[in-house]
Amino acid sequence: MADANNTDTGSMPFERAIEELESIISRLEAGKVPLEESVKIYERGEALKRRCEELLSQAEARVERITRDSEGKPRGTEPLDVK
Repeated sequence: MADANNTDTGSMPFERAIEELESIISRLEAGKVPLEESVKIYERGEALKRRCEELLSQAEARVERITRDSEGKPRGTEPLDVK
């Protein structure tokens, strides 16, 4: 997929990627896009989806979870262990 539409997603911020992905979904759902263009924007949507998933995974890895004591009361935080 060396299509020009798939470039630049690697440095795209989450908000921009999700906004473009939502636009693509709307266009495809409307059903008024010619077949060839539908395939191209679908491929672009897949690249955007992968970028969003990558950024969400990175954000998840930085989230701290609250640790609780035996009574269920918060006692501090520790890094989220994402594996």
